[in-house]
Amino acid sequence: MQWEGVQPDSVTFVGVVSACASLVALEEGRCAHQQIIQSGWDSAVFVGNCLVDMYAKCGSMEDAKRVFDKMPLWDVVSWNSILGGFAMNGHGKEALTYFEQMCEEGVQPDDITFVCLLSACRHSGLVHEGLCFYASMKEVYMISPTEEHYTCMVDLLGRAGHLQEAKNMIKSMPCKPHFATCTALLGACRIHGNVEMGERVAKQVIELESENAANKHLCCFWQQASL
Repeated sequence: MQWEGVQPDSVTFVGVVSACASLVALEEGRCAHQQIIQSGWDSAVFVGNCLVDMYAKCGSMEDAKRVFDKMPLWDVVSWNSILGGFAMNGHGKEALTYFEQMCEEGVQPDDITFVCLLSACRHSGLVHEGLCFYASMKEVYMISPTEEHYTCMVDLLGRAGHLQEAKNMIKSMPCKPHFATCTALLGACRIHGNVEMGERVAKQVIELESENAANKHLCCFWQQASL
């Protein structure tokens, strides 16, 4: 494209930066960022959101925060991008701090915001905070939990050893749990050595996903955990 003398626009840069994020290509992403600055597209909110996401997926939260802080304004996607970055990089406390700032800015969180928050809590072992966010999501913001929220909560409780609470969370779901939710509990059973519950959960997963090829991996997974 450059050889042909075609000038990139904001959509071009979003595509390039997204590709860098997918490939975890940090140096290439930084080069693209420099071109974005030179082109003047760094003031576009959706380009900034994409840069934050790219740096976060590449593990450079300092760069992600630097881009975020320099953005002329933030929308809910901006906040979700930085919160999701903290979550995937294990910075739970910082995610909570930025969420407080988000509320102070008057930005209304959405369901993705709470996926990011609950994910941040589960990766950092913040059980109490996760339970509070889960409750406020339903009671304060009137957001109905989705499969992703339940999976985060089951994983959060399970990692902390609250296996029965995690199992009760699955039972409270208004619909049948999906593969990811049950395997989150299964993984917790393996970590904490609860073979009896793990076997029951494994059977439930096989029933839910009887035609899924992943069941073969699941059986091997639990056999190894039982050894």
